[in-house]
Amino acid sequence: MNRLFGRPKAKEPSPSITDCIAGVNINFPSTIQEVDSRADSAEKKIAKLDAELKKYKDQMVKMREGPAKNAVKAKAMRILKQRKMYEAQVDNLRQQAFNMEQANFATQTLKDTQATVVAMKEGVKQMQKEFKNINIDQIEDLQDDLADMLEQADEVQEAMGRSYGMPDVDEDELAAELEALGDDLAIDEDTSYLDDAIKAPSAPDKEPGTSSVRNKDGVLVDEFGLPQIPAS
Repeated sequence: MNRLFGRPKAKEPSPSITDCIAGVNINFPSTIQEVDSRADSAEKKIAKLDAELKKYKDQMVKMREGPAKNAVKAKAMRILKQRKMYEAQVDNLRQQAFNMEQANFATQTLKDTQATVVAMKEGVKQMQKEFKNINIDQIEDLQDDLADMLEQADEVQEAMGRSYGMPDVDEDELAAELEALGDDLAIDEDTSYLDDAIKAPSAPDKEPGTSSVRNKDGVLVDEFGLPQIPAS
């Protein structure tokens, strides 16, 4: 049967979004620029037609009713029709440019998304590869060994700081000695004997039995502050 009718063709897979993006070969920026250029050219033609319409309108204002005025009016109507045609072209071209800008933005967004997904997949592969080189049991054993070594180091430090030749001291005796030491310190802190020295009178600054005193220079002066003349 297969030889007679042949084998059915395998169904081709539907194109992915990547294939769709790759199949779009439109240079959006260049095309948009070309469309904008055409719209600008049409707008320049509209400006020229506006100038002609103004000229014909000014002529019609100065002319009387009659065949001549009707002829000018016919020209103005023809120019006005051309103007409307170019305006429609400008609107159409501007809309085309806007649509292409939106399509360009959507395409770039899809490309960026695709690149991001590819980078994330590659990152996951690298992480899986690195995790294969890590053994959790070895890490736990390493942590246990490190804890044991630190504990041994503490024991060594404690052994090195051990005191030798120190007699055993009773805790009760130490407490009694500490209490007695506190009493001695309390006695030594008594400074009442200094009060008498503080209250003692100062040295006299005048001779006994006289009302004279000494000034700041050490000269004897009388009660009026005048230098006292020594007796001969």
